[in-house]
Amino acid sequence: MNFLKIILFVFFVSVFYTAVSQTISKTVDMSFGNIAVSGPGTVVINPNGSRGCTGGITLPGLTGTVTAASFDVSGTALHTYSITLPVIGSSISSGGNTMTVDTFTSDPSITGTLSAGGTQQLKIGATLHVNGAQASGTYTSGSTFAVTINYN
Repeated sequence: MNFLKIILFVFFVSVFYTAVSQTISKTVDMSFGNIAVSGPGTVVINPNGSRGCTGGITLPGLTGTVTAASFDVSGTALHTYSITLPVIGSSISSGGNTMTVDTFTSDPSITGTLSAGGTQQLKIGATLHVNGAQASGTYTSGSTFAVTINYN
């Protein structure tokens, strides 16, 4: 059984501005934590930070860091914005070994609404696809993927 540590570091964020200043900043990287592999399967990080697994994947007691990605969105109070997540998977790697991360989800899911104070936290989860003979290692993202915010 192989033990893997999975961290997905980099998000590229596109923001389309209106006449009023709007900002978004990443506060937490996504991390799938430690997993044990005895066959192919998936690990899902939900936007609330919980995780689950399927197939030949188990989640050891020593979890490592498990987090959904998190962003702070700020701007005009009660203003809405739409969220567009990647539709194409992203690769993570450790040396020459790779896995795919896809099926991105968010909370809020399609449209966010800034609070009366003009802020909201956007959290993003995803699915990690693990091969049955996945090599042990610390897997990280060497490339970015886009999370697009369009202010309404």
